[in-house]
Amino acid sequence: MLILILGLLLWSGAHLWKRLAPAQRAAIGPKGRGLATAGILAGLVLMILGYRMADGAFVWGRHPATVGLNNLLTLFAVYLFAASGMKTAITARIRHPQLTAVKAWAVAHLLVNGDVPSFVLFGGLLAWAVVEVILINRQTPWTRPTGPFPARKEIMALVGTVIVYGAIVAVHYLLGYPTFG
Repeated sequence: MLILILGLLLWSGAHLWKRLAPAQRAAIGPKGRGLATAGILAGLVLMILGYRMADGAFVWGRHPATVGLNNLLTLFAVYLFAASGMKTAITARIRHPQLTAVKAWAVAHLLVNGDVPSFVLFGGLLAWAVVEVILINRQTPWTRPTGPFPARKEIMALVGTVIVYGAIVAVHYLLGYPTFG
């Protein structure tokens, strides 16, 4: 569990560095971005390894209803990432589509994974995303995108969502985590 927690702290710290210590981050210059990226990647590796190795109490299991909610929330999360990249109309309604996607994804996974390592991983990432949104909102004003939002980009975001979601489902099945039952 320690490796999982260390990975989560490294991931969060590297992401929050710019928000919590902007002067120190800026003083390092372009190398700071490389350090942050290295910290994020190292944190990701540690979270994956730590989660796979972690053992903890089991509180609840999967239920058909929670599996369905998980799949819908995950599909929505993938769409938010695609919409963010394509600058679709939803980006004029949601200030932080990628962080909202992380929150939806984390809640989805908490619904179907009722064990302590999952609470640490998905709950920790949910907490990080909430803190990140609060800090960004306090530090920078939002200029709401006004468009235009071409239908072509909306369609591309939807097609991309289906492709990426399909790949995610395939990887989950390959790893032994059935997503639909």
